[in-house]
Amino acid sequence: MPATTSNPIADIFKVPELKRRLGFTLALLAAYRVGATIPTPGINAEALRAFFASQQNTLLGFLNIFSGGAMGRLAIFAMGVGPYINASIIMSLLQGAHVIPYLDRLAKEGQQGQKQMNQITRYLTLALGGLQSFGLTLTISRMQAPGGLPIVVDPSAGWIALTVLTLTTGSVFIMWLGEQITESGIGNGVSLIIFTGIVDRLPSAIADLVRLVKIEEITLFKALFIVALVVVVTGLVVWVETAQRKIPVQYAKRVVGRRMYGGASTYLPLKVDQSGVIAVIFAVSLLAVPVTIATFFPHSVWATRMAKWERGNWIYESVYAGLIIFFCYFYNSVQFNPMDLADNLRKWGGFVPGIRPGEATAKYIEGILARITLGGALFVAAIAVLPDYLRQMLNAPFFFGGTALLIVVGVALDTIGQIQSHLIMRHYDGFFKGGGGFKGRWFNVG
Repeated sequence: MPATTSNPIADIFKVPELKRRLGFTLALLAAYRVGATIPTPGINAEALRAFFASQQNTLLGFLNIFSGGAMGRLAIFAMGVGPYINASIIMSLLQGAHVIPYLDRLAKEGQQGQKQMNQITRYLTLALGGLQSFGLTLTISRMQAPGGLPIVVDPSAGWIALTVLTLTTGSVFIMWLGEQITESGIGNGVSLIIFTGIVDRLPSAIADLVRLVKIEEITLFKALFIVALVVVVTGLVVWVETAQRKIPVQYAKRVVGRRMYGGASTYLPLKVDQSGVIAVIFAVSLLAVPVTIATFFPHSVWATRMAKWERGNWIYESVYAGLIIFFCYFYNSVQFNPMDLADNLRKWGGFVPGIRPGEATAKYIEGILARITLGGALFVAAIAVLPDYLRQMLNAPFFFGGTALLIVVGVALDTIGQIQSHLIMRHYDGFFKGGGGFKGRWFNVG
């Protein structure tokens, strides 16, 4: 019998559990976008918009894009997921450095220890959210629009306290939304929140490009070239994010009772970019730390320079690329243990042909992982920084950056992968229960 075709999109709505998860995810993301459009009271919206328009090419403008435009409105969700990501970075660094014995003990306690570490991360998010909210509130209260118009109508102590409380509460609520999506929805909640903020600005960017072509501010050829460049970069990102280094694995034959097991040949897939978008998100969040510190010293020389630090500056781009490369390796060191993998292979009778089991296999895997991580990290860093220079060369009057593309493509691939996993699990569940599920539509039935 020939295989029938399957429509994965239609199959999603035939699985009640998957349909519920998708609906739950979309509902929480919609709630986040609503909160990202509600401004805090006491703000001159026109002055604030003009101020961030003048900061478009600076690090502050970049952070506004990263927050989905919420910072540019000083919305109740203006802090975004920044405090939570910074708290996660601090916890990961402390855990990886093994400087606090208490965290090491929690790491060895399994699921219960992980719950305790998550709780510590939440408290740290609250503290960082309050600190960053206070710094942002002070900065906005002292800033003026390019025409000299004050951004805050009445920057009193009461307004500062109310705004700090509002922004801090918003950051904690966003953390909760992300956790709920991860646990009960589809995909990584924090990544999806960043994803929706970036995608939300896509229609306006397309409309701006069309408008600029109509008024002949840029030529049609240049606009088409920019679109083609975006398509090419997107294709390269998809190619690298799905690239794997396959290590062959052979399983020895074993006789258990009257049956023989093993003898199969398979492979161990190692992704070229193991960290995905995590390294990029961590790097962006860490870049925001100096800006936060500078808000407490607004009249100092270095704070003024920091506020005017533009993308395309070689110092900024070098630091950004270096952070991405560092976090690619750091993520692998925390999440991937070659020795444990080698021990598991030996336990189940598996081995890499030509490599002795145990420590030799661990060193072999570690060497391959180090080489492919270098290639993946250099590619991700190049995609993150090179579009900034291309945008300057083309004199594009709108934002075009590889960071947004990396996040959008990476999160989309991860979410699609999770949806496919749910569909496959549903199929096998129906298959083992007597031929239910998708009734063999995913396979050739002879």
